[in-house]
Amino acid sequence: MLTVILNWLYMLFAFFCLGFAFSKFSGKMLRYSIRRVDGILMAGLIIAAVYAQIFSLFYRVGIEANVVLLAVCAAVCIALGRQMAGFLKKAWKNCPLVNKMILLLIFLAWAFFTSRGYRVTDMDLYHGQSIRWIEEYGVVKGIGNLHCRFGYNSSVFAVSALFSMKFLLGRSLHAVNGLIAFLLSMAALDLGKCFRRKKMLLSDYARVGAVYYLTTIWDEIIAPSSDYAVMCMIFMIVIKWLTQLESEDSQERNHIAPYGLLCVACAFTLTLKLSAGLILLLVLKPAYMLLKEKRWKEISIYLLLGLLTAVPWMARTVFITGWLLYPFPELDLFQVDWKMTDLSVIESDAALIKTYARGAREMGVEVGIEEWFPHWFQNELWSTEKLLILADAASCVTVIVSAAVIVMKKKWQKLDLLLVVGTVGCSYVFWQFSAPMMRYGYAHVLLLAALVWGYMIEKIKPAKIVYVFLILYGGYKLYLGCDYIAGCCLLPNYIWQETYDSYECDSYEVDGVTIYYSGGLTGYDPFPAIPVPEYGVELRGEGLKDGFRLKQNAGIKSD
Repeated sequence: MLTVILNWLYMLFAFFCLGFAFSKFSGKMLRYSIRRVDGILMAGLIIAAVYAQIFSLFYRVGIEANVVLLAVCAAVCIALGRQMAGFLKKAWKNCPLVNKMILLLIFLAWAFFTSRGYRVTDMDLYHGQSIRWIEEYGVVKGIGNLHCRFGYNSSVFAVSALFSMKFLLGRSLHAVNGLIAFLLSMAALDLGKCFRRKKMLLSDYARVGAVYYLTTIWDEIIAPSSDYAVMCMIFMIVIKWLTQLESEDSQERNHIAPYGLLCVACAFTLTLKLSAGLILLLVLKPAYMLLKEKRWKEISIYLLLGLLTAVPWMARTVFITGWLLYPFPELDLFQVDWKMTDLSVIESDAALIKTYARGAREMGVEVGIEEWFPHWFQNELWSTEKLLILADAASCVTVIVSAAVIVMKKKWQKLDLLLVVGTVGCSYVFWQFSAPMMRYGYAHVLLLAALVWGYMIEKIKPAKIVYVFLILYGGYKLYLGCDYIAGCCLLPNYIWQETYDSYECDSYEVDGVTIYYSGGLTGYDPFPAIPVPEYGVELRGEGLKDGFRLKQNAGIKSD
């Protein structure tokens, strides 16, 4: 736990320096400065992730990457130190004492949760090895040929490698997701304002959804999975987008820059997990506003920021798999010798994930919705999750009807809200009919129900009922959290974070290089390790850093 806290303090320092420098840039170029600490830290997280990915294209992400990062942070402190100190002093002064105490408790709670807990299967299947490849070599061409799961490139792996501190501690920390959950908690803390306001806003209902989500992952946040990072980012984007729409200051509400910058964050969300790409539908609002006013300079800036965010991730994907977007071989742009040309492996793995998510483990891959949906709904969901899915089904109908009414009656002032709800709804539908494991789409499930039903509740205005429910629900979740803490407080993780599990491995050789395999999970050590041996690959050069490719007579070639 102590190592997690120290690791977070370093990350928070780096995120704040990078985010504050970016805020000064946006203030000068876009006439908008980020005004909240959580917004600054969110921007810093994105910049750090982009930096880690760029660095990985040229070298391993270890001590060298951290030295450069610290040098940049030091330069920011020298140039903007007084302004940074003034910003923090003002933020501290304006934060009520109760909020300060709550933030400290939340910080310590998430550090506790991040230091121990349930490790999802993928953590020891390929996450640990993916991060170690970045720590040891950066990007490795054709590594997806060695194990197809390595092809699932996520920017959270790169930023995890950047802050793993393996070079300093001798073991690899995996605490980034825990800090992202803390940042979402900071954004959700504004929910308390509804009691003073005596009114719930839609952004408050989004915060309620975020709080619910956070209380479902506190025992899993130790895992460096992309699922938790992407869900938290979606919540933060929607909360901040709605908060901007609900601003009482019309000038602030109609400022293009916050929406444009949040769309850059949407591009970052795509790099966390490709399946979250429909969040980019939000770009329609700032795009329309900018094109309408012909603000070509700002359009160029946003496009450049979006490209800077996404291109390093795309480049990594091309180096890892030979494809621009993996696992979507339909977009075939590059003819490189390390390309994953065995399409049967790509298709079968994607089908396996979809089938497993649907709970159809014994039903086969190719089954219709009339077969898998009842089985999935009955056996794969908890009671509360079933209620959420039913609420979402009703919400989809409501959104479609509302959209038709808005168009027919030309109530264009409601398009802003419709865009947000429609984006969330489209994301939910895509998740529901692709790979509907709750871990993959909890944000879509919760946000759609929270926004649609929250809107209807506010129309009815049963305010006191909502407040009583929030208090009772909060008390119930607090009890569950305390019960969980009591159940694992005796685990000896107050200094060190729980690390990856170890597994017995056999080995084989690829062109004289030893590769380990376990027949199942591999963990972090030994390295390099994969679940099962892959005999159809060869080295592209003399060592691991040169990457892998399929043997000339191996695999099914694309045609």
